[in-house]
Amino acid sequence: MPVVALYNQSGTQVGEIELADSVFGIEPNEHVLHEAVLMIRASLRQGTHKAKTRSEVSGGGRKPYAQKGTGRARQGSIRAPQWRGGGTVFGPIPRTYSYKLNKKVRRLALKSALSQVVRENSIVVVDTLNFEKPKTKDMIQVLKNLNADKKVLIVLAEENQNVMLSARNIPGVLTITTNSLNVVDLLNANKVVITQDAVRKIEEVLA
Repeated sequence: MPVVALYNQSGTQVGEIELADSVFGIEPNEHVLHEAVLMIRASLRQGTHKAKTRSEVSGGGRKPYAQKGTGRARQGSIRAPQWRGGGTVFGPIPRTYSYKLNKKVRRLALKSALSQVVRENSIVVVDTLNFEKPKTKDMIQVLKNLNADKKVLIVLAEENQNVMLSARNIPGVLTITTNSLNVVDLLNANKVVITQDAVRKIEEVLA
């Protein structure tokens, strides 16, 4: 069972916390992680691409010239694909690229990402994270105390406006709740700062 240090906002170690082996201590499944990342990235695609077909471009209401006797190839419309200004054949149309993985696969991917973070010693657990009022300067100082800089993911058990607003303008810092926890954000962060309550909530859901 993984055991990591427990810190306060001042960066002082106040104890240790045991992490559930079934969530934070499994062997990361690289294939499942790859599939989860592809799924999330695909769902972010807008899919608003569009090319007009021959029925959508303007013009071409009548046959350009007689079927026979001209010596040229027969044509039915000047908006056929081979004409300049004609429609596109099999062009892109608006669509959604999102798809879903099985629930068990998604859970395994999340466990693998969390275990990977623990293996790399990139997780920092704090007993609590709160401010009296939103202040970016205070959040910068807390991250400095925790040796967390450049691409930091802050995970809270529930929404805390003072914390979220304090971190919002810091480049490379993302604040989410456990409900929004995902593989891409976990793998993209150099440090994952997570509250003790958030750890227990994640274990309750995934264990």
